[in-house]
Amino acid sequence: MDQIAPVAEGQIEKSMETWKVKTLAIGGVIGALVGLVGAFMLVQNAEKKNVQEVSISSGEGFRLGVLIFGLLRQISTLHQE
Repeated sequence: MDQIAPVAEGQIEKSMETWKVKTLAIGGVIGALVGLVGAFMLVQNAEKKNVQEVSISSGEGFRLGVLIFGLLRQISTLHQE
């Protein structure tokens, strides 16, 4: 019969920290990539219109901020039941 070996408390804490670090790192990389894609799309749109400088109005910035906070709210409720 197989016996389960006891796990030291330090090992549990270490594995808990490992998944947290991995989650934060992956989230940071995904966030950076999404930001780069968004900036690229903004530049592409400006080039199509032959605009030399990209500008976002306060209304557009507000709408974008509301969308981002809505996305973050949805992410925060993923594992809630």
